[in-house]
Amino acid sequence: MKILSLAFAALAFAGAAIAAPITVESCERQVVFDSVPKAAVVHDVNLVEMMLALDLSDRMVGYTGISGWHKLDDGLRKGIDDLPELAPRYPSREVLVGSGADFFFAGWNYGMRVGGEVTPDTLAPFGIKVYELTESCVHIGPRKGISIEDMYRDLLNLGKIFDIEARAETLVAKYRSEVEEILGNLPELDRPIRVFLYDSGEEGLPFTAGRYAMPTALIEASGGVNVTDDLEKSWSTVSWESVVERDPELIVIVDYGSVSVEQKWNFLKSQPALNGMSAIRDGRFLALEYNEVTPGPRNIAAIAKLAAAIRNSQSTRGN
Repeated sequence: MKILSLAFAALAFAGAAIAAPITVESCERQVVFDSVPKAAVVHDVNLVEMMLALDLSDRMVGYTGISGWHKLDDGLRKGIDDLPELAPRYPSREVLVGSGADFFFAGWNYGMRVGGEVTPDTLAPFGIKVYELTESCVHIGPRKGISIEDMYRDLLNLGKIFDIEARAETLVAKYRSEVEEILGNLPELDRPIRVFLYDSGEEGLPFTAGRYAMPTALIEASGGVNVTDDLEKSWSTVSWESVVERDPELIVIVDYGSVSVEQKWNFLKSQPALNGMSAIRDGRFLALEYNEVTPGPRNIAAIAKLAAAIRNSQSTRGN
């Protein structure tokens, strides 16, 4: 009944007309908006935070994909306290249609799967337009690389879609200035520090960030090099042997889910095959939250933390 009531509420106000149709590029698609979305559903914590940063919670009718992975912190909870979580993990097409949504902000492997039941094509007949997270586009086509500019691009495109371009431009300018200030106040590095990101994977292969995942951009911006940046994927698994061979000097542990940072670090230290890595031997790791390493507003804080940890790694180890 709650979903139906949301649907009726969304239908009660059609999207406000805009002066001229707005076209944005989404994963090589041209998406045309004749009106401003009024009933958005947003998938995953980092995408929700983009909407909140742009003060767009009043344009949302719900969100998906947060509690199923234990990602809802107190700060985010306050921003979306009045909104329902429509699905703890990936939403079905029925859930999205039943919510009365006219817009779905998601991505490939961020709420949509290639060949799945929820895609731009399957939602189009129901009047639901989709904007895809730029980082995720690699799953459906070639990409040249990853940059913090991709996150800025998503914010600017949301500004166009919701007819708040000035607000989005001001926010992005603020983020650019903050990053410039963060990096400008730090000492120069003699060389890039080798960094490995550990998301999960205790019994099998480690899940990490490849060339097209946001952590690679954040690490590079902070003065490091991702030791798995030759992995021609975004988020994927690699072999432990390949990680050991590259001898990371700093390990980034992603903090989310039911396994704590301490448990992950203790697991890494307990593996005899990993003890030879500089980061393990010297006890150097940095915990970053899920929404700091995935595209979103908290990337700025992640750069600050990474830049400091990378310089600390150099000062304690030298060349």
